[in-house]
Amino acid sequence: MRKITRSWQANLSNAYMINSTSKYTEAELVTLLKQRDRSAFDHLYENYSGALYTIVCNIVSDKETGNDVLQEVFIKIWRQIEQYNETKGRLFTWMLNIARNASIDYVRSRQFKNSRQNLELTDTVYDGGEGVQLNTDKIGLKRIVEKLPEDYRRLVELAYFKGYTQEEISDLLKVPLGTVKTRLRKALTDLRKMM
Repeated sequence: MRKITRSWQANLSNAYMINSTSKYTEAELVTLLKQRDRSAFDHLYENYSGALYTIVCNIVSDKETGNDVLQEVFIKIWRQIEQYNETKGRLFTWMLNIARNASIDYVRSRQFKNSRQNLELTDTVYDGGEGVQLNTDKIGLKRIVEKLPEDYRRLVELAYFKGYTQEEISDLLKVPLGTVKTRLRKALTDLRKMM
């Protein structure tokens, strides 16, 4: 599963690379960002905010909250640009990880949990939005996950598409933690066989 996610991230990174007709090369952009150049940051936001917003909304699943998290992501990028190391990966992949982690942190936060207490279980489990379908369909993962039995599919969606921990899934679905762990393990085994 991790191998597929990394492959998906690499494909997404390549899709959003700064092309040769861009205002800056990636190296120039990084240098300017590290020098705190405002026009480079504006360029970064204009070229990457759409892709990062999609990633955020896949996890947060609320567009308004997604906008708030996206703003936090760009604040983190601005503050942490010195930590970016081009020898470890592309700029987009680094930003993607910041967006993903910020989204998961938000979903795990008390504020998010309190806002979700009044939602029905089906609203929390199934996104219904296009975000998950768009990204997972690009690599065919959604079709493979749909072949799993519903109990397993629901767990995989919560754990890997929504970023829930096993304990959170147990609480959400009112299923013993051991059952969640066993079913997730079995689901991943079945997915490996399908691929």
